[in-house]
Amino acid sequence: MLDMPAPFILPLLLSLSADYFPPPDTQGGWRVAKEPAKLGVDVKQLDAAFGYIQQTSQHGGLLVVRRGHLVYEKYFGRGHREALPELASCGKAFTSVAVGIMLREKAKLFPQGLDQKVFTPEYLPSAYFPLDDPRKSEISLGQLLAMSAGIRGTNPVYVKGVRQTWENPTEDNGPYSTTDDFAMKQSLWCSPGECYSYATSSSHLPAMIVRRITGMEMEEYLRRKLTGPLGFGTWGYAMYRPKLKGGIDAEGRMFHTPGGGSIAVRATDMLRFGYLMLHDGKWGEQQILPADFARMCGRMVKYNPHYQHSFNFNVNENGNLADVPRDAYWKGGSGGYAIYVVPSLDLVVYKLGGNEGQYDLALTRLPVKYTYDGSRATWKPGDPKIVGDATGRTLQMVVAAIR
Repeated sequence: MLDMPAPFILPLLLSLSADYFPPPDTQGGWRVAKEPAKLGVDVKQLDAAFGYIQQTSQHGGLLVVRRGHLVYEKYFGRGHREALPELASCGKAFTSVAVGIMLREKAKLFPQGLDQKVFTPEYLPSAYFPLDDPRKSEISLGQLLAMSAGIRGTNPVYVKGVRQTWENPTEDNGPYSTTDDFAMKQSLWCSPGECYSYATSSSHLPAMIVRRITGMEMEEYLRRKLTGPLGFGTWGYAMYRPKLKGGIDAEGRMFHTPGGGSIAVRATDMLRFGYLMLHDGKWGEQQILPADFARMCGRMVKYNPHYQHSFNFNVNENGNLADVPRDAYWKGGSGGYAIYVVPSLDLVVYKLGGNEGQYDLALTRLPVKYTYDGSRATWKPGDPKIVGDATGRTLQMVVAAIR
């Protein structure tokens, strides 16, 4: 690191990229560093991180932006800049951003902001009232985003930092959890605010609120308010789920944008999303996302005193991930995906992953512009003892490559 007092490091580093925002890929895209070493990047160590990632998922890649420059971009298997795999729970981060944008745009409808209690017919479908559990009337929007609303999810559960295992976890935390009926009828594991539980339905409910308040599907809202201004290329959601029980039309397409995941975004556009967060919600001259909301995504929030999870991002404020700056935060998704933001290092990292099924074009019906050589058809995971927590270990390895 630079040999200077810590308070001066962040302003200096951010000044190097504060005025740069990449044009769309069709207009040149990210500026590419010709000499990464001059930006404090050890490419050999990033190669080691890339080699490690190849042990952790069937397909994937590693992309790194440092001080506004694309310093590393490599793929394997079906991984490709033009790939549009289903990114699983990475989509939850986009749901949070949609809510943040909506709160500013529709502020009068949320007089208490994130403290607003939202289990009322004003915010959610009237067909589900009266509520099946009166405690739901005390759930705030902030608790939904922080997964501390008490909604039954997966184990482990955390109460004031203590890890616990509770009975009767949710049986289906996948696509069905992102249907209106499942989300509204999911039972509570604890009273609102009294525990943290990773519940995909807790992220779909905010998407339902966005739909109700804006009058459009969350995907369309994101196109208008986020991905359009940021210059995304082709993107969408894995909407086609013919095997899903309920929540689909005759063609097997989900009725509503799944707020709990399943977004499909190009790799260099995921970097744009992370770069927006790095700049506190600003893109060029536009404040896309309120700065205070963007900052809350990267730190512990009052809505969740139980676990290092903000508004659908994992945070490192307590130093749980060793050898990584405490301002780092990230969102991972099943299959080995993760988008990371490290403000103090002026760093955005995208770990592309995915299994064969997540690259199935039938999920999105979106066109892709590359071919796959079949090189990972017989791939098997690496030694579990070596792979371990691939999401955390990848960030540690990338941070170690930054000087």
